[in-house]
Amino acid sequence: MLIAADKFKGSLTAVQVAERVTAGLRRVVPDVEVEALPVADGGDGTVDAAVAAGFERREVRVAGPLGDEVTAAFALRGDTAVVEMAEASGLQRLPAGVFAPLTASTYGSGELLRAALDAGARTIVFGVGGSATTDGGAGMLAALGARFLDADGEPVGPGGGGLAEVASADLSGLDPRLSSVDLVLASDVDNPLTGPKGAPAVYGPQKGASPDDVAALDAALVHFAKVLEGAVGAAAASHAVAPGAGAAGGIGYGALLIGARFRAGIEVMLDVLGFAPALERAELVITGEGSLDEQTLHGKAPAGVAAAARAAGKEVVAVCGRLALPPEALGRAGIRRAYPLTEVEPDVAKCIADAGPILERVAARIAGDFLH
Repeated sequence: MLIAADKFKGSLTAVQVAERVTAGLRRVVPDVEVEALPVADGGDGTVDAAVAAGFERREVRVAGPLGDEVTAAFALRGDTAVVEMAEASGLQRLPAGVFAPLTASTYGSGELLRAALDAGARTIVFGVGGSATTDGGAGMLAALGARFLDADGEPVGPGGGGLAEVASADLSGLDPRLSSVDLVLASDVDNPLTGPKGAPAVYGPQKGASPDDVAALDAALVHFAKVLEGAVGAAAASHAVAPGAGAAGGIGYGALLIGARFRAGIEVMLDVLGFAPALERAELVITGEGSLDEQTLHGKAPAGVAAAARAAGKEVVAVCGRLALPPEALGRAGIRRAYPLTEVEPDVAKCIADAGPILERVAARIAGDFLH
């Protein structure tokens, strides 16, 4: 039995989901063999999943999205690092109810990448998602040695809003170690940088951007890419329309500029976490996340787990807080059956507040259905 579930956002971490499912299974079959492999798709929780799989947690002081210092973590095993941009530049780093769509910066994410290089990383999995920022990765690049100057030769202000003032870009000071590291951009988002499907239009509103802010940010990022094209050539323009450029407020674009290769976040993480050998040992796989819905089918963790399990001929069931997919959609994704908490407790508020005990009861049902 392999438990490979993501977090239930706002209720349980992926590690807690695995613990509760294990407890519920063992209520019914006390000696059931369970292997837990908490998973993540590159967004918040990615470092925790790596640490649960045996990576070492490293902490470092970096700039938060508003410039104040925060303690952020990355994960290291051998010469492979897992860096999660949300640790430094995520919405979780903003005070409650405070947004800064025009000025939030990814500078701290660049500092995290630098810390991973300092720790000897030769491969860096850069998980992006959950960002508070829409700065095209300019802050991250600045932390790694790039310079973005206004018409007076002064550094431009932080965040996407400041990019409207960029007159020149100089990438010659970028950390030379970047050229010899394998940087993997891990994301479940394949949006381009700008336009109707770009970072400001699609994700700006959830970071507090008004329609006017969205228009300003889009124009600033278009201008930023144009200035970069003048500095580094046509690659800057092709990266702007590449899949993943719009991930995490455009930090994907910045990562592509420094040689990152884009991969679906869950696929990268399954490789890094050692999913394939764990899958070989399993008879049944339990995956899941807080909400199984249309988004799940587009590169979220349960869909990636189910696809890999189906390819290996293994049966998959899912646990979730709420279920918004019909059985045929689950079937196409490779999930035989889903078990939502709302089947046990119809009150959604109670499900969120008491997710752990209710999940144990759900897992006991799975044991009754599949382990007898």
